[in-house]
Amino acid sequence: MSSAAERFFVKHNALPTMPEVASRLLKSFDDDNVGLSQIAALIEKDSTLTAKVLRLATTAHYSPSHQISTVVDAAHALGLETLRNLAMAACLSGAFPNVQGLDRATFWRHSVATANYSRILARMLGADGATTDTAYLAGLMLRTGQLLMALDEPHVVADVETHAAEPGRRFSLEEHRFGCTHADVTASLAAHWHFPHAMVEAFKDANTPLEIRPFSLIAAVLHVAEVLADAAEHHDEPVHALKVAVPELIEHLHLDLELLAAKIAAAGDPAAEVEQMLH
Repeated sequence: MSSAAERFFVKHNALPTMPEVASRLLKSFDDDNVGLSQIAALIEKDSTLTAKVLRLATTAHYSPSHQISTVVDAAHALGLETLRNLAMAACLSGAFPNVQGLDRATFWRHSVATANYSRILARMLGADGATTDTAYLAGLMLRTGQLLMALDEPHVVADVETHAAEPGRRFSLEEHRFGCTHADVTASLAAHWHFPHAMVEAFKDANTPLEIRPFSLIAAVLHVAEVLADAAEHHDEPVHALKVAVPELIEHLHLDLELLAAKIAAAGDPAAEVEQMLH
């Protein structure tokens, strides 16, 4: 891991604890035998998480066709992948403290948008099943390292954010000021939390995906998804933002920008679930 990134784990011993349910949900990604009922049972062990998941499942964004009153109802209405993603989002957003220098609601809106864009991109680009399964979680986690940076140096992080209005700019601003990026710190956090090795590597490579050999599709997906989340936050047109911020990467991926624009438009609010997640 980058020593510049590791320093954020030394000072405070401020490593957030990964919630037990999140840890078990994470393990379920590697288990082909896990079904809806096991995931529902895991969620039901935690009453706060159950309440959040039920609120999320009944939002208009997921437009359930029938009454949802239990986690099992939610499981059948949403399907395994969405249920697990929402449960992970609810768990992880609660695992981090509020920090100076970052507005909590804005931060998690951006993280959830990155998660949803990561899932869209992974599917569009024909990622393998394992990558598609974990794309939402990886996108959700991508910026969490910045929360640890803000615990240490809130004023520097706040300054980065005031200059990060241009989509994709956060990476180079942090590199200049910290000698590492939020993605590097997230890679360290993911390693401390025993995330799958492939995901740790993807975070580490997300800053400069074109420089990595062999090429990492998931790292590229994460970088593009963050640019799209930046564009959404600042009400920039998504395709234009990509052409300005990452033209070489778009070309390398042979990304169909018209199709992407259509999928983004069809998906609606990329952070619809965040209101229920944070309460």
